[in-house]
Amino acid sequence: MNDPSFPEAEIAPLDEAARAGWLYYVGGKTQDQIARQLGISRQRAQRLVARAVAEGLIHFRLDHRIARCLELEADLRRLRGLRICRVAPSLGAGSEPVRSIAPVAAAEMERILDVPDPLVVAVGTGRALRAAVEQIHTFKCPQHRLVSLNGNISPDGSASHYDVLMRLADRVSADQYPMPLPVVASSLEERELFHSLTPVRRNVALARQALITFVGVGHASDTAPMLRDGFLSEPEFREIQAAGAVGEIVGWFYDESGQYLDAEPNRRVAGVRVEPPGDSDKLVIGVAAGVEKIAALRGAISGRIINGLITDEDTAAALLA
Repeated sequence: MNDPSFPEAEIAPLDEAARAGWLYYVGGKTQDQIARQLGISRQRAQRLVARAVAEGLIHFRLDHRIARCLELEADLRRLRGLRICRVAPSLGAGSEPVRSIAPVAAAEMERILDVPDPLVVAVGTGRALRAAVEQIHTFKCPQHRLVSLNGNISPDGSASHYDVLMRLADRVSADQYPMPLPVVASSLEERELFHSLTPVRRNVALARQALITFVGVGHASDTAPMLRDGFLSEPEFREIQAAGAVGEIVGWFYDESGQYLDAEPNRRVAGVRVEPPGDSDKLVIGVAAGVEKIAALRGAISGRIINGLITDEDTAAALLA
């Protein structure tokens, strides 16, 4: 049977693009060689290779560490007090930074999960984390437990678009512990009711035990996902902005000094708030890049909410400016 998720007319072009991309990036063939092998024009071969990248059919891992990126990593660790830092090469103006940092974040996740001793690993949500998980190589680490920090239910009752936990658990064959909660409760009483449930209490306790945490870092401008995706209403979001919000982690907004806001919408966030790890062995790694994330990252670093960072070189340079 045909896969109903793909129109029949799309299957062949995607197959062609995947084959052309494979021949170009893995086989090392020129576009002329690909054109001859596939029996198409050189121009079509060029378009197919470009489409393979645009559709995400080809994933890249850069094995060589670029000196400029290494310098930025060292400076961020030394000057901003980060325990761990990975800086990806920037793709240039107008490019989506998630495409640059996702492979680096995926490699770091693999490195951490590829240890024999059991770990509790907590994860947030967001586009950058989801993109990173999509690039993780499939392997087995059943010794670990993966727990979500966020509720995964949107305001309309549907699953959150950027849920990370389930996809990550599938990739690495580890046990998963979701948060069956809304991202933001409709009232303080509703939040307390959810948190009184035994499965939620257990998973919250597990999340607080996590030695390793991966989170996305959201911004607080007018295009913030918390507003755009309907988790907060316009008046609620304006209240958060007026209180001095510069960023959010798993839905909890904080100011430029990295202090969580005591605003009413913040108190209804249902997920587990990420507390600064301080001098403990806990590692909280933020995964984010881009101009709109700079103020949010500065706040998260200033408040020591995160002590690890995966970003790109343009963002890293801005954080050091």
